[in-house]
Amino acid sequence: MDPSATAFLLALLTAGGGLTGYIRTGSIPSVAAGVTVGALYGLGGLQIRRRQPYGNELALVASVVLAGSSVPRAIKSGKPLPIGLSVVAAFGLWRFGTLWRAQA
Repeated sequence: MDPSATAFLLALLTAGGGLTGYIRTGSIPSVAAGVTVGALYGLGGLQIRRRQPYGNELALVASVVLAGSSVPRAIKSGKPLPIGLSVVAAFGLWRFGTLWRAQA
């Protein structure tokens, strides 16, 4: 899969998840975090698609932020949502970390 398409897919998943969390529970932190991480993935995807610098890095930062917030909650609670977010973050870390490393 094209790296920009991967970034856009992860942007959709995270922003959509944040909006869903807000609709279901009224959680403002959910929508703020989801839209922020989604925006980072989206900006990374645009940079990648336009062949401009720092696209992979933006998507990698989004994955680090997502992992930093979801992995501890997944370990502590064992609930499906934080585990799913951790899987998304791990995929992003692998995908964009591999691309970033190949650039160096």
